[in-house]
Amino acid sequence: MGDATIQQFVCRRRYASGNDHNEDRVSCIGSSRVFVKYASRNPVTARKARAAEGAALPPRLCSRESHHNPMKSPFVCATCRASLAARAIPRHVSIKSSFNRSLRSNHTRPTFAPKPTPNLKHIRQNPGLYEQNCIDRHYAPYSRNGWRILELHEQLVNRRKEALEARQRNNAIARQLKGGKESEERAGLLEEAKKLKGRLAEYEAEERRVEEEMESLGLDLPNLSSMSTPVGSQPDLLGHINGTSPPSPGHERSHVDIGRELDLLDFEASATTSGWGWYFLKNEAALLEQALIQYALSVAMKRGWTVMTPPSLVYGHIAGACGFQPRDQSGEQQIYNIASHHSSPSTDNPDDKTHQATPSLVLAGTAEIPFAGSQANKTLPTDKLALKVIGPSRCYRAEAGARGVDTKGLYRVHEFTKVEMFAWTAAPPTSETGFGADDDASLSPSEEVFEEMVGIQKEILTDLGLHARILEMPSHDLGASATRKIDIEAFFPSRTGIDQGYGEVTSASMCGDYQARRLNTRVKGAVGAKGGGEDGKGVVSGFAETVNGTAMAVPRVLAALLENGWDSEKGVVVVPRVLRKWMPGEIESIRPKGT
Repeated sequence: MGDATIQQFVCRRRYASGNDHNEDRVSCIGSSRVFVKYASRNPVTARKARAAEGAALPPRLCSRESHHNPMKSPFVCATCRASLAARAIPRHVSIKSSFNRSLRSNHTRPTFAPKPTPNLKHIRQNPGLYEQNCIDRHYAPYSRNGWRILELHEQLVNRRKEALEARQRNNAIARQLKGGKESEERAGLLEEAKKLKGRLAEYEAEERRVEEEMESLGLDLPNLSSMSTPVGSQPDLLGHINGTSPPSPGHERSHVDIGRELDLLDFEASATTSGWGWYFLKNEAALLEQALIQYALSVAMKRGWTVMTPPSLVYGHIAGACGFQPRDQSGEQQIYNIASHHSSPSTDNPDDKTHQATPSLVLAGTAEIPFAGSQANKTLPTDKLALKVIGPSRCYRAEAGARGVDTKGLYRVHEFTKVEMFAWTAAPPTSETGFGADDDASLSPSEEVFEEMVGIQKEILTDLGLHARILEMPSHDLGASATRKIDIEAFFPSRTGIDQGYGEVTSASMCGDYQARRLNTRVKGAVGAKGGGEDGKGVVSGFAETVNGTAMAVPRVLAALLENGWDSEKGVVVVPRVLRKWMPGEIESIRPKGT
């Protein structure tokens, strides 16, 4: 059964587990009749998979055959592939299946998407460094990627050498033929030229395959951790805000109980409309949300930050380029995918092919994603950097954690309002070692912005009167894009039995050129690269560096304000002074309704 029949197969099981490390895949969802492509970069894997699939496919035809590219086969999920193989191969034959989960986005990249440029030269020059970095950051399945890239590069150099020799010989034959040869000798030269042409085509195909595999391996690697990042799972304590020890509130009432008593929160209604992990803000809580947004914006604006409001929907390949994946390493869904008539076949018109040209859309988990994507495929002038933006947005997280005290109420939800800071900076001058400038005393442009972000976070929490601790986050807690991360955790009286009562309310991350390389965001006028002018210094076009940070995560800060501002004797919540100007009548406290 050939590829034409394989094209007509619809996998009937929802994608549930890992995939081959060398495969690009979109969800395997046969029940909704969404067709997906199979594009293995490993010919051996491809042949084996096609053989297993083809032998077991039922002889049925799909009415939507016209939707498929006849040159490619559909991806079949791990569960269905194993089932098909079991039916195709005699029972006495033992088969061992192993599928590694790729951490990169599986969304199809359209032609207009930014072309990623992983730093393959640095990776192959430092394979051991990247191996240890993967181990330190819990990316062990990818720890050998650097060594594989080095091996593939050697293969590529050899193929290019062979291709060059073949072209030189081909040119020599062309010159000989122009000189006029005897018919017998001419026939021999023409035959040799024909063979060389076929060999060159094989070399070029092999070069493309190797280059694609190297790029894929490079994109799978996480960013290198900063020297400031602790290795392991324990963070370093950098300091405190509003005192070095938690206050004694005299109660352990949760914001859920307080919110219900004062008619501020309604989780029952949201459970009816949307399920667990959503909520209604009511009365003063809804007003406090707007006050917190305005206050956070005002703090950043006085420092020169530009306000932007981003879209909530982004292309899946943009989210993937920023380091956000559909599923985490344990397979839990992280991102909401949008199902629309533009991205799936129309049931009314089977010949409608518009879905093939439309890339998938996802709900942004943070404004960091649309902010970063706003400068994709652009070159930023150095004199305009650092480019700093801040804006409020709705954020969507598919994973809200297991139900329990740790995730109770507003602490971990599926949808929330957040004010995000994002900045693009120039990269520091490159030293002879290739790791940055040798002057450790001075801060790089991205480090300066990073410290400014943390300073804004400290100012906001200080003025809100919340006690908090500042943590340098360890390698185990870094996302794929971050090279360094600082979290600030506020004190929650109701969480005294969890992490000493502390819970994260802000985060700031340096991402180096990780996102810029994947989004093709460059800097014009970068100085310090070799070959750019006199003494190796001149104007070049390098990649930007990105920094992001939370100015205000509304639900968690609101929860902290309700718990820390609760006056048990009066039965009211005291509103922080800095927020009162944005509250109607500049109210000082939230009281029970009817009093």
